[in-house]
Amino acid sequence: MAEITLNVRQLQAFAEVGYEVAGGGGAHGAMAALRRVVPLDAYEFVAFDPATGRHHSVVSDGHHRIDRDAAEEYTGLDAYRRAMSTRSPVSMPEPDTERYFRRHLAPYGWTAGLTAPLFLAEGRYTGLLHLASRDAFPELAEPLITAVAPMLAHVTDLTRCVIDPVGLPAGFNAVTFDRQGTRRDVPGFTASAALTGEPGLAALARAFIDARELSRHGLWLGRDGRWHELRLLRAGVGFQGTIQGAVVAERPCSLPYELTGREVDVLTRVAAGDSNPQIAAALVLSVRTVTTHLEHIFTKLGCDSRTRLTTKALAEGLCRLDL
Repeated sequence: MAEITLNVRQLQAFAEVGYEVAGGGGAHGAMAALRRVVPLDAYEFVAFDPATGRHHSVVSDGHHRIDRDAAEEYTGLDAYRRAMSTRSPVSMPEPDTERYFRRHLAPYGWTAGLTAPLFLAEGRYTGLLHLASRDAFPELAEPLITAVAPMLAHVTDLTRCVIDPVGLPAGFNAVTFDRQGTRRDVPGFTASAALTGEPGLAALARAFIDARELSRHGLWLGRDGRWHELRLLRAGVGFQGTIQGAVVAERPCSLPYELTGREVDVLTRVAAGDSNPQIAAALVLSVRTVTTHLEHIFTKLGCDSRTRLTTKALAEGLCRLDL
């Protein structure tokens, strides 16, 4: 990156861009701050979705969104490959961008364009920022946009965006998935080490999404041999939560009501509606052993019928959930 000297006004604008992206006014707030030091008339954020390998317009101002095939059209240009290799903005129109410029920018009266690839500070690519102006961009525009691009890259980062995991208490470790199996982080929650590497996790999340349940709560025996409280919650993921997703969260726990692991297995089968002989066959136990376990469960949970036992087990998440 070329070295540039910033004045106080430019530094203030950069600080405002970071604040807006982090939690203030989002993309529009960040661009309003940027406009104080980079004259521009229109902009568009195009996000790269790693789940599909395609680009999609997510935010625009000053002209209609360049979406669908047009969003992918730019990625077929030499200008895109040059921007990706140099990680620097590329101006338009140039010889290899003239057709694109005539189709998507010139009809709106723009005479100059600037497209910046967006990479997070850690080096991961998240998308593109298209800028348009009725006048030529000043010489300082390109290094200024290059300097602020890592902050703006968060606007198009679809892998980290999870919206409103409502009902998830503090203290849980969490991950989330969309239906394509793309894993995303949950802001404000630590990624779960216990769930990492579980091969059935994405399938569990997809089945939960398809079941249209709002939430699911139960007990899970991890590979570490410890019991965990496990919760699944619906959540919107991707830009502005437009993709259906599921949060999978866990925290280590002791078995409630002094239940044993085998009693949890029996209770789970009761809640599923199995009879004692069915439970015995599924768990490879004698019917008498199942009856004994049930007597202990009734006493520990203070219930006097299978119906009340099932209601309590489901309401308090006492059933076993397997990945």
